[in-house]
Amino acid sequence: MTSVTGWLGVRGREQPGQVYLREARGNRSVTYGEMAALVQRWQTDLDAHGPRPRGRIAILVSDPLDFAVVFLAVLVSGRHAVPLDPDAPPAELERALARTRPDLVVTDRPLPPTCALRQLSPRLTTGHTVTSSPSAAGHGGARCRLSGGVLLTSSTDSSTAGATREIFLDGGQLAHVAAAAARHHQLTRTDTGYNPLPLIHVNAQVTGLLATLCGGGTLVLDRRFRRRGFWTMIRNHQVTWINGVPSVVALLAMDPRAAQARDCRVRFVRSASAPLPVPVLQAFEEATGVPVLETYGMAEAGGLITANPPRGAGKPGSVGLPVGSEVRVVDDEAMPCPPQEAGRVQIRGPGVIRAYAGPAGADSFTPDGWLDTGDTGFTDTDGYLYLTGRGDGMINRGGEKVSPREVEEVLLADPRVRRAVVVGRPDAVLGEVPVALVVPANGPDPLLVAELVERCEAGLATFKRPTSIEIVTDLPGGRNGPLRQLPGTARLPGSAAA
Repeated sequence: MTSVTGWLGVRGREQPGQVYLREARGNRSVTYGEMAALVQRWQTDLDAHGPRPRGRIAILVSDPLDFAVVFLAVLVSGRHAVPLDPDAPPAELERALARTRPDLVVTDRPLPPTCALRQLSPRLTTGHTVTSSPSAAGHGGARCRLSGGVLLTSSTDSSTAGATREIFLDGGQLAHVAAAAARHHQLTRTDTGYNPLPLIHVNAQVTGLLATLCGGGTLVLDRRFRRRGFWTMIRNHQVTWINGVPSVVALLAMDPRAAQARDCRVRFVRSASAPLPVPVLQAFEEATGVPVLETYGMAEAGGLITANPPRGAGKPGSVGLPVGSEVRVVDDEAMPCPPQEAGRVQIRGPGVIRAYAGPAGADSFTPDGWLDTGDTGFTDTDGYLYLTGRGDGMINRGGEKVSPREVEEVLLADPRVRRAVVVGRPDAVLGEVPVALVVPANGPDPLLVAELVERCEAGLATFKRPTSIEIVTDLPGGRNGPLRQLPGTARLPGSAAA
């Protein structure tokens, strides 16, 4: 049995009273039996008021428990989930809706007034507003259960203005990766995980929600990570594993209360989505006594490609061994590289997409099905993978990927800006952060920086906004080839989205 529908049915029958999801800083929880019933009620409403199976349903929901119910219901009903950022400003949300073209939007926030979506009565089980396009007619009682899935988008390299890649993962791919994660992490009914990562990201969806469902354990969901009172909360929930990113590990390593971790049941902290510096890993393990399980993933592979073992021979600096996928390193002639020789990292397997859903990205696949990840690295003689960099100019801000070109377009929309380039600046906690260098069109303007900051706040999600905007007289690198890192600094090795 390797399907979301099968797992939910078995858990609902065999463990109806066990808590599946619990909020970290409140009193609400959902048992497996309750989740199975909620999903069934959502299916009934979606059949009556939603698009046909395989239609796109955008999920714009800020509450993690409510998001999880809708997400699972969409998958089980055979429709395609389109997770959207509930904290995105209206301008970015409009772009996302135009790009993904959903048939239905489930939301607990107002939509931009310009969105051409018709609102239906909020009659679904959690009381969210449900809106649809005028063409999304209901078809009451349909029971065709085709494979549901998730549609994600990612920016291409920074040289391609406004381009995005559409990534579709079907239900079988999601279940394959979730089962591989559950096996590798040794998740059982006795485990309680903790996830502070946004559920709009595939890592939290697959390794968080679905791997927990596969293993039959409990997952504690948090809206965001907070260091204050962290270990007390972990102890109170009897957490046995943590789904984190390098910035979380770095902040906890610096916490003067880190020794409290030794009184907890945590087996490991999982680090994903961005490179984890070896000194940070070592400092965390020394302060807490808790092993760090460094992993590597990207949306195109369901969020998991390699991982260090949960017990035993983990290698600091390595992202581990393949989990559920094949991995190889090739040279410029597409020939496999020997151990210790760096090249391009490529992947394939049951959990890896075989093509992008849209036109962008077709050149990333080889004729025999290998996907070029955009990362560079090497393997050692034991097969452990080490990442050394990326070749696409993306900025990895604590696991969130920022397309410099997208930010530059927002800055260049101001007629007072002649040129703009967004670059990565190393950061001790987040790995790197975006900063903007701007050449004004008409000389000094004392209001320009403040008004560009306002423009970014109105048009970009928080993690995409430059941490600083610096006025310069010229940009190194020439008109057609601007720099992608600050002079005198080195880009940290990146990894694809997870």
